[in-house]
Order: sequence, then structure tokens, then C-alpha cells
Amino acid sequence: MIVILDFGSQYTQLIARRIREFNVFSVVLPCTTPLAEVLALNPRGIILSGGPSSVYDANAPKADPAVLTCGLPILGICYGLQSLNVWRGGSLVQDLTPLPVNHEAGSKVAIAHTALIARPSLLAEIVETGNGEMGNSETPEATADSPGLLRLPINTSHHQAVAVPGAGLRIVARCPDDGVIEALELAGEVSEPGTESGPMFHVEHPPRQFLLGVQWHPERSYDISPASRALFARLITEARAYAYR
Repeated sequence: MIVILDFGSQYTQLIARRIREFNVFSVVLPCTTPLAEVLALNPRGIILSGGPSSVYDANAPKADPAVLTCGLPILGICYGLQSLNVWRGGSLVQDLTPLPVNHEAGSKVAIAHTALIARPSLLAEIVETGNGEMGNSETPEATADSPGLLRLPINTSHHQAVAVPGAGLRIVARCPDDGVIEALELAGEVSEPGTESGPMFHVEHPPRQFLLGVQWHPERSYDISPASRALFARLITEARAYAYR
């Protein structure tokens, strides 16, 4: 089961429907639900929804911090990404300028701009899985912009954005037109060289937890975007794997 913590998004029920389309049960809870109540449902993954508030507002909806450290696979969407970033000590740009990109384009604009996604990264791996879903007969949704980057068309509905990533998070996507951060994921752990039992070189290990946040709304682009479907599919795969730990 996937728990969706609702921060007031108009798309929360749509997120729940997207999860059910994978034949997986989902339940929507207020974002303020204490960890004990969340765990009582025996979930295997969590989605942090979008929302209309500013994370910095005095009355902004906030999740129980214990939920964010419980180890379950987590996908943050828009406000969910911003909230997660601030909770981990990061900061936000309060108000984005409408030029050169209008990041507040909203649901009437299916594709607002592109995002450049770093390779290698968890997000790039997911997006390339979406490309594979399309088969060889169709033009890939995400295209190679350079050896280390993928270019993905995305929607947008936000006036704030990540300024400085929080502890343990790394930038994996930006808007190429203005540099706005479009996605963060949990960084891997690095083994230091030169120790008696350590490696000869710096070695990065995959993170122990699936934790990924995107600034766009994959629930809205699900029907037209293999990458959006792949995001939800990967969360569900990670949730099933978590059940067997």
C-alpha cells in the first residue's frame, strides 16, 4: 500500500488514481498525520503531494518529521519536494520571475519547458526506463542532450523553487533556460580511500533509501508521458522491495 500525504493539492485524488492503475492500493491522509498512525496502516511507500501554500508561510502544512526519516520509499511532488528540502535544512527561492520561463504555467499547458537530467542518477535511470516503454518504433520522450545529460519535456505549476539543497540531497535536474532546480534525490554514501580496510579510491554507494523529489506533476502528464508512468512504477517497485527487507 502507498500512503499519499496531502498538502492541499488539487491533484491528490489524481495521484491516488495513478497508483491504483498499477493495481496497488493507496490511501490519502492529511499531511499532519503522525508517524504512528501512518505506520499503523502498514504502508510500503509514501508520496508527498503538491499544494498551493508557500513552505515558509506561518500556517503552511507540514508533515511529521518522523515520517520523513522512517526509511520508507518517498516520492515528493512539487510542494512535497520543497517541503522535504526545507525540512532537511535546504532553502527556497521565494518568487520566481516569469521570464524567461513561466514556471506558473499551470494545467492548461501540457508541456511548459524541458528539464536537463544528470546522468548517471536515479532519475535518469527511471526516465530511460520510460523511453524503453515506448519501444523502438517511436521517438524517445527523453533525448540525449550531451553524454552526461537527458532532456525531458515537463509541465510546471510553481512560483517557488529549491535554492540550496538540504543535507544529503543532490541536484539531478534543472531547467536549461534559467537554471531552476527541477529535481533532487538522496545522494549515495561515499567510502573514503586510504583507510586500512577501505577502498583505494573514493567509491559512491547507492543510497539506502529511495527518496526522490520532482518539481513537476507526473500525475498530470501520466497519460502522455512514459517518464511520468515510470516514476510511479519505480516507487511501487521500491515499495514492494521494501516489504521484503
